[in-house]
Amino acid sequence: MAFSPSPSLDVATPERVALTLPVAGIGYRCLAWLLDAAILFFFWVIAYFVFSLLVSDVLGAFRGLSGLGQTLLVVGVFATQWLYWTAAEVLTHGQTPGKRLTGIRVVRSDGSPVGVYESAVRNLLRAVDFLPLLYATGCITMLFTPQHRRLGDLLAGTVLVREERFNLDRYTAPATAVPTLAPSGTVHLGPEEVDLILDFLERAAWLEPEARQRLGARLVERFGGLEEAERARVLASPETLEGFLRARAQSVS
Repeated sequence: MAFSPSPSLDVATPERVALTLPVAGIGYRCLAWLLDAAILFFFWVIAYFVFSLLVSDVLGAFRGLSGLGQTLLVVGVFATQWLYWTAAEVLTHGQTPGKRLTGIRVVRSDGSPVGVYESAVRNLLRAVDFLPLLYATGCITMLFTPQHRRLGDLLAGTVLVREERFNLDRYTAPATAVPTLAPSGTVHLGPEEVDLILDFLERAAWLEPEARQRLGARLVERFGGLEEAERARVLASPETLEGFLRARAQSVS
């Protein structure tokens, strides 16, 4: 019996390094949504009680508002769900709290970080995906698309992918002890840059020697922050080069 391979997203970095990102399935997405919905539920409960106090005789701050004004205020509170998902995805590299806890992230279809436009579109269409009940439209769309994309993802050009935890020792532990040149300079690395280094380390053993040295040298040049003499020592062999990159990634994680 043949099993279908898990869906994945193939992208290429500016350094021409190929990355294969596993696509998040419906189970991951449902769990992340439940966690985010729970956070929003507690927010709405608190907002409801605060609003009730403001329009009641206890505080009376909003008693002067018309019925339309109070309705608009309530609608604004419930509109926070769109703001919650969009702001979280844009400001935290494609992750809401629920997505972070389940280890998934929304990215553009080319693998780059999601922007304001894409996040706003996919979350505005969340209401359509919810129809007629409990994300029925979204689930049907995910079942019939290769990368499990709901309607909002298709129109926004986004995909949800899973984050993989890398074991640095598995990828880079040398067979024999090799002196490691520890990073001395201060270079800020973001999550995408650390992932780029880890992906290279994972694939290094299967690359042609020339390509292995060339790609590694590019990463050292970009993320090393080294003087000329230090760079020459790091680039002396694949072992010292990859040991340095490993130490650089570990200094961030």
